[in-house]
Amino acid sequence: MLTVTGCAQTKPRPAATVSASPTAPDVDAQAAAIAAKLSDVDAVGQMLVPFVYGQDATNVSAAAASENTAKYGVATPAAVIAKFRLGGLMLVRQASDDPTADTNPTSNVSSPAQIRRLTGGLQTAARKLPAGVPLLIATDQEHGSVTRIRNDVTLLPAQMAFGAARQPALTESAAAVSGQELRALGLNADFAPDADVTEGADNTVIGSRSFGSDPKLVGDQVAAAVRGYASAGIATTLKHFPGHGHTNVDSHEGLPILRQSEASLLANDIAPFQAGIAAGAPMVMSGHLDAEAIDPGTPATLSREVLTDLLRGKLGFKGVVITDSMTMPPVTRKYGEGEAAVRAVLAGNDMLLTPQNLGVAQQALLAAITSGRLPRAQVNASVARVIALKLREATAPQPALSTVDTADHQSTVDKAAAAAVTVYKGQCSGPLVRGPVAVTGGSSQTRDALRTALGAQGIRTSSSARTRIFLTGYGDTKADLRSAAVTVATDAPYLLASASSPTRIATYGTAPASMRALAAVLAGKAGAPGRSPVTVAGLPDTACR
Repeated sequence: MLTVTGCAQTKPRPAATVSASPTAPDVDAQAAAIAAKLSDVDAVGQMLVPFVYGQDATNVSAAAASENTAKYGVATPAAVIAKFRLGGLMLVRQASDDPTADTNPTSNVSSPAQIRRLTGGLQTAARKLPAGVPLLIATDQEHGSVTRIRNDVTLLPAQMAFGAARQPALTESAAAVSGQELRALGLNADFAPDADVTEGADNTVIGSRSFGSDPKLVGDQVAAAVRGYASAGIATTLKHFPGHGHTNVDSHEGLPILRQSEASLLANDIAPFQAGIAAGAPMVMSGHLDAEAIDPGTPATLSREVLTDLLRGKLGFKGVVITDSMTMPPVTRKYGEGEAAVRAVLAGNDMLLTPQNLGVAQQALLAAITSGRLPRAQVNASVARVIALKLREATAPQPALSTVDTADHQSTVDKAAAAAVTVYKGQCSGPLVRGPVAVTGGSSQTRDALRTALGAQGIRTSSSARTRIFLTGYGDTKADLRSAAVTVATDAPYLLASASSPTRIATYGTAPASMRALAAVLAGKAGAPGRSPVTVAGLPDTACR
């Protein structure tokens, strides 16, 4: 079992005695004072953001206890916080209906009530640490394909839908809805919005997670999302800096290379990050990306030139920089877990997301402080930024659980989903189908949602109907296309270029609101005001002008 006492590098410092009151007039000074008084162990702990097993802070299943013990040496999430003096935790979801589930080894989210109990218990454990400050509790709630909390909450379309709607006010309102619900569940941060400018069909990693391919459009949407989440007391995270949109390699598997010049990066990929920073985004996530024109051969996560000289220097970002997952091969394969952790902090990251081996990362950082390789002054500056962020977010009220998934919230998201629907080919008025129709393709949940929505519009559905509506989704290819009267892109719309259907539509999402909006358009009860935020070969940005 790894211990955190008795080593030279863990020589204790006096416990912090400064009050962590979130109403202090100068939060930055207060956070700096707390950081300076922490022991090395407690300071390093503030920089670590792992995941844990179990759906309660102190009472977990035997299986969860076994997994925690194997990974961390203790049985419960609260004990993990106490042992490693953690500054943050990531909530994760592993489920068959999540297309990105393989990036999550477990699930600790189910119902809103369970999540709120879990986060409350985690915060109680964090408050007992010498730092005495809140825990950063975050998740990947981008909406669309990357949505960790799905049960009994208001689901938004993918970000690309908001790019198609081109109404930042709707984006801000929808982000506020998502933020209010996350806050009610006890979270205080979201690893969103995605600020990547997507290049096109070859980028299957980002796809509909991006608002679009135009830097100005993406920047306007990013800024609106930041404002919406901030209004609810949720810290947003711009990702994946300096931009994952112009790549065709998944950084979960290899190191994508950005071949653009620095001027091109600044004008295109980085511009939305600048817009988000200007809007007040308090966090940026560094990507495992090789910005060839800036620091060739080095992942941005480990590059001082990218994170300190460019992000903090040239762009003036003063908030918290957090790595993308430290389990990913581009940072661990070459350097190993401990060395990668040290290099990430030296490059300018303040927090390490899900280190592959938490104990190894912790001990490597402690050893680097003791040897002088990692200056304690730099650690203090990072920890002060982390604590200041958490103290500021702690001032936001926590709404009641009764505010989650309300009719008002659904109405707000319905407006955004309706504004996004785009007809790429076909007629733009009157019914586009007449019943009965068969709904095919997509997931069973999406098919059921569309059938229900069509029924509400008076269109009967039948599996034997000759008129077919075919849904394409995340991960589909040309080989998955089928003959149909209507082909609907529920993710990025690029496959519509290869479809043969006389009517081709995009919703950019599978949320119930998106299916309701689609059904209204198909029934002729609503127009399709959306315009494609990306180029789809051979098709206009809308057939409805």
